[in-house]
Amino acid sequence: MNRDESIRFATKYLEDLLSFFGINVAVWSTVEDDVIQLGVPSTSLNSLLIGRNADNLRALQHIVSMSLTARDAELTRVNVDVADYKRQRADRIEARAEEWIKKVRETGQPMTLELNPADRRTVHKFAEDYSDIRTYSEGQGRERHLIIEKID
Repeated sequence: MNRDESIRFATKYLEDLLSFFGINVAVWSTVEDDVIQLGVPSTSLNSLLIGRNADNLRALQHIVSMSLTARDAELTRVNVDVADYKRQRADRIEARAEEWIKKVRETGQPMTLELNPADRRTVHKFAEDYSDIRTYSEGQGRERHLIIEKID
């Protein structure tokens, strides 16, 4: 399955999956850095689709991604966002990252943060704009954490 077919398949697959739950919406799709971005508009079932700590959202992503992998698609990485939840969360994490970086700059002490993978990526990307700050992740699996430190 080529790139365009992968995108069409992922979009239709998610729409069909949502319709199983009685959610009949048009899913929009784009591609960024070889990741299929799927957007679900706001519905009365946003909280169900997102789930606690976005667990249901990650499960939807996993299901769509695995269906693409099973069909030997060119693109298999998927990011699902419901009612701009992830974008809004990333904005909040960036605001907090700015505070964390300020604190590390003031104290000179590294800061260790327990964040999920998406939030760690957001902080890494945000911190790229600071030449005196370095971020990296350590640990494995659920024990993985982010470290922000000042570069001397």
